[in-house]
Amino acid sequence: MPELHSATLGLGGNIGDAAGSVARALVLLDQRDDCDVVAVSRLYRTPPWGKTDQAWFFNACAMVSTRLSPEALLDACLSIEREMKRERLERWGPRTIDIDVLTYDDLKQTHDRLEIPHPRMTARGFVLMPLADFAPALVVEGRTVRDWLSEADTTGIEVAEASPDWWQTRPAP
Repeated sequence: MPELHSATLGLGGNIGDAAGSVARALVLLDQRDDCDVVAVSRLYRTPPWGKTDQAWFFNACAMVSTRLSPEALLDACLSIEREMKRERLERWGPRTIDIDVLTYDDLKQTHDRLEIPHPRMTARGFVLMPLADFAPALVVEGRTVRDWLSEADTTGIEVAEASPDWWQTRPAP
């Protein structure tokens, strides 16, 4: 049996019931035989980043225990995005759901398809704030998530759901 790996994921969306979509994506991940959701951040409401003329987002992070390789985990995330009707129309544009692989064990890799750790995660408050909820001491690029967060722009980011099981109790969209 393949060994277990620990990966962190960033999830977000801003079309339709975006908070419900993030919750649904987590449930779908947790229902897989090869992935167990072991930690989930609070749910955050965040201003748009990159392309700012769009609706605010709901964002969360999760830690999964998985038997999947990094690329297979990415494929699983993309499959869930497709199942939830994600359309990739413009970079940083509106989306029903987005699931990014942030870290995978202590792996560092640069491939066209998947870069680990996620290349922009250390500059994004909307990733670092939820990630710090359950992994403040996680080391990324030589520094802890807590350290990266202390320098990140978190302007406007607010807690939308503080309950640790918000994703399990929210009705599916």
